[in-house]
Parts: sequence; structure tokens; C-alpha cells
Amino acid sequence: MSAAAEKDPPAFCIDDLIDDPETKIIVCCGSGGVGKTTTAAAVGVRAAERGRDVVVLTVDPARRLAQALGLTELDNTPRLVEGVDGELYAMMLDMKRTFDEIVEAHAEPERAQQILANPFYQSLSSSLSGTQEYMAMEKLGQLHRSGDWDLIVVDTPPSRSALDFLDAPERMGRFLDGRLIKILMAPAKAGGRFGMKVVTVGFGMFTSAITKVLGGQLLKDVQTFVLAFDTMFGGFRERAEQTYRLLQAPGTAFLVVAAPEPDALREASYFVERLAEEQMPLAGLVVNRVHRSDASELSAVRSQAAAETLNDRGTHPLTAALLRLHAERMQVTARETRLCESFTSSHPTVPRATVAAMAEDVHDLEGLRCIAGELAGELKEPAA
Repeated sequence: MSAAAEKDPPAFCIDDLIDDPETKIIVCCGSGGVGKTTTAAAVGVRAAERGRDVVVLTVDPARRLAQALGLTELDNTPRLVEGVDGELYAMMLDMKRTFDEIVEAHAEPERAQQILANPFYQSLSSSLSGTQEYMAMEKLGQLHRSGDWDLIVVDTPPSRSALDFLDAPERMGRFLDGRLIKILMAPAKAGGRFGMKVVTVGFGMFTSAITKVLGGQLLKDVQTFVLAFDTMFGGFRERAEQTYRLLQAPGTAFLVVAAPEPDALREASYFVERLAEEQMPLAGLVVNRVHRSDASELSAVRSQAAAETLNDRGTHPLTAALLRLHAERMQVTARETRLCESFTSSHPTVPRATVAAMAEDVHDLEGLRCIAGELAGELKEPAA
């Protein structure tokens, strides 16, 4: 066996994953801009056309998934995708609406209205760091509990770091357990007149100081929100823990998506290691936008040399230009191959699939089917 062959990772085939009835959740994760949304959509189409009842949950604000699936829009409600030979639904996470749904479902009607109308809550539910990732996990839990689909495909948020999705529950927990929240709760939790008096003295000193920083109205809004929201804090933690355990369950599979670029593959490597630490099931690595050539037997060196020969002769300028373009393509291909081999040397057991770079963005079902075909190994890479 050659040294090159020894470096080859196990092949990943999406059909092996989606044809397994035990697979209930597929999570597409990775750093931003690597094609997670397109991969999730392609997996959803493939699974639906192979007999699964599928819902794809995207959190991509660019709304490219709706366009590719032929929908005019996506929102927080699953919508049936036409033109697919099977049951495929798609939806886009509405972070604010999901937060509102949680409040409405887990608070008394009067208290729910009080929370929803609170200015601090309105800001918190749409701008707190980590809220989008946390709400994606909340929505995943809701979809799973509904039992309406036998496969859920999740496109994780376009975060700065791929790890943000897994860290979201812990960050939300730290916020709910933070010192500021506990101080703001103290007056309502103090028992008896004496206890209230002691707390009020200390709280008065605290509020007089923080009011100078935040302003009186904002502090009042925060206090009102915290007191109304108090009874729901435990529910947030409990559901986050349930969803986290769901992500660790055998029926869940993570697809780490990357591009053949140093930063993207480095982030993918971090994610693979984190999944192993958290005992979460990794199905494989998908490397998108890989450059290939049907004339790969013609090396960059030979192509460049031939182009220079034609230039020296002053003949066939178009052929010379094409040879130079081919040389550049082969140099890019060699660089991408080295990057992928570096990843494999660190993670030799991780199955890998590659998807060729396309001339234009995927914008319809046929494009998604083409990508899914590559994930299934139907389109083979040209021989070296």
C-alpha cells in the first residue's frame, strides 16, 4: 500500500446515515461561510426522496435555503417544500418568536403578558449574546418532542466560532445564575419584615449606585423583568439539559462542514475534538468547494512550461492562456489536498466526503440534488 493511500480517510456516504431508521437528528455544524445551510438543505432533500419524513431547521439570516427550496419565505413555522418526491418541510428560526413562545407556554397568561411587554425582555430576547444558539436548541427540542417528523436536520447558527452552538446552554445558565440577577431577585425573595428591611437597605445602596450607570427607568425595567421571569429560570436550565442529552444520544449525528481553507479546517478540528470530549456522535467531515480538474494528469509544472513555450514561439495565445489557468487550478488543488491531508493526519478515523466547487451558488432543488449525490459518492473525483 502506498504512503498516499495510507493517508486516505474512511469515505463518508450520506445514504448510510439517512437510510438508518435509528438516525433521528442530523446537525450540520462548522464555522461561518463554509456551506452549512446548503449542506443541510441537500441532506434534507436526499433524505425525503429516500423515504424519510424530514424537517430542516435553518438559522441562516441570508434566507438562501428558502430560495434553493423554491419557497418565497421561511419563518418559525415548518412549510412543505413542493417538487420533492417525499415529505420535506423547512423552517427558519425566529429567535424572538421562539423566546416569546417559551414565555407563553411556561408562564401564567397575566405574567406572560407582563414579561412580553417589558422593554428589558424585548431587548434581551433579540440581542443577548448566545440567545440565537440557545433558541436553536430550544426549537430543536420542540420539534423532537412533537413527533411529527422522523428526521430533523439542523443548520447551526453562522457564529464566529463553531463551538458557540454547544456552549449556548452553559452561557445562558451563567446569565441566569449571575450575581446581578440574584441581587435583583433579592427583595422579592427576602422573607419577613426584618429580612425585607435588611435587604432593602443593601439594595437601596446598590440601586443608587447602578442607577447612575444604567438610568432609573432601565433599572426598573430590569427589576420588573427579573421578578416576573423568576419562576421560569429553572425550566430554561432543565430544557437545555434535556436537549444536550438529546445531542449525545445514539440517534443524533453531527456532520462537521468545512471549506478547504486553513481557518475553516482548524475550526473543524476543534469541533471534532470537542464532540469527542462531550461524547457526541460524529458522522463525518464534509469539505465543500473543493477544486478539481478533468485533466489532473497534466501537472501544474508541465502546463506552465507548455504555456511559456507557446509564448516564446508567439503562437496559440488562447491555448497558452488556458494552460496558465490550468496550472493555477492544479496549484490550488494541490494546496487543498495538503490541507485536507493535514486534517486527516490529526483525525485519521473521521470519515470524509468532498463536494466540488461550483461555478455559481446553488439556487434550486437540482443543485441541492447534485450536492447530495456527491455526499452519497455518486460523483467520483477524477483519478490523480
